[in-house]
Amino acid sequence: MSDLITASFFAILAAGFFVGVIVGLTGMGGGALMTPALIFLGVGDAATVVTADLTAAAVYKTGGAVVHSREGSPNFSLAKWLILGSVPMALLGPFIIHAIAGGEPETLDKLLKECIGFALLLAAATYALRLYVGLRKEVNGTPVGVSEPVIRAIPTLLVGALGGLLVGVTSVGSGSVIMIALLMLYPTLSALKLVGTDLVQAVPLVLAAAISNIIINGLDWSLVIPLILGSVPGTILGSKIAPKVPQSIIRRGIVVVLTMSGVALLDKAGWAPLGAGKDDTHPMLVAGVGVAMVVLLPLVWGLLRKKEGLPMFGAPTVEQIETLRADRHGGPTDHDASPTK
Repeated sequence: MSDLITASFFAILAAGFFVGVIVGLTGMGGGALMTPALIFLGVGDAATVVTADLTAAAVYKTGGAVVHSREGSPNFSLAKWLILGSVPMALLGPFIIHAIAGGEPETLDKLLKECIGFALLLAAATYALRLYVGLRKEVNGTPVGVSEPVIRAIPTLLVGALGGLLVGVTSVGSGSVIMIALLMLYPTLSALKLVGTDLVQAVPLVLAAAISNIIINGLDWSLVIPLILGSVPGTILGSKIAPKVPQSIIRRGIVVVLTMSGVALLDKAGWAPLGAGKDDTHPMLVAGVGVAMVVLLPLVWGLLRKKEGLPMFGAPTVEQIETLRADRHGGPTDHDASPTK
């Protein structure tokens, strides 16, 4: 027992709880927040952290997938093609990255931090794109299909393969990169089916990535146990308070955090253009990126809103949205209405 209750036990527990709350609030994947948080806490090298995070994710994602399966929300045909692409790449990814590193622990740690840093920047970009797609859907009243969409097998397979490789190597991507790809490929898929499908495909994906990483890196139970103990109740709490919390502020804040974390990890890894490393980092650069994002992001978002015909700042009224939809569609619209109405 003393081996599990280490000095960092409660720090990991708190990190798991905090990230779990954010996951419950926003529905995004936890790896994009949990992995960098654990690396910055210094509780293990990058490979150990990725393995622990994937193992914990396999536990709480399974619960969510079971709930959605019982409600009948997932598109299982779509999930099947994603799984066929993602699972093989999730199994291969850790072996590929270890082969590139040549079996050198320091080289592997540096390479993984660089990969995670770039994956975080990609996650920030795709998450921002997801918000913009949501804005356009709200304004345009994009119709939600009353029947299941036609599955585009090859593009879906490729999306799964890319997501599987990302998750297998970095633990980032199952709830961010794959989600926005599904939004772009299947714009008429309802939000409930989108989340359900993503959760169902994420379970075998994360399990495959976890198994592969455990085979190579082993499993540190002193990381996994507090991670699960913190993240599960955090996710439940976040889900319960989500309706009472302003989502727009939290989601834009996540874009800022992901961007800063990505830059910080690249800096910590000593990525050549930054010219730093674990003993010579640039905290002012990371802080500067954060300040720039905090200042510029609301302005850019306001300009995008204005381009769509909404006020730059403040929540639009129902009347404003309905007026925009009527102007664009030549009459009253209802984005949830069926074609027969």
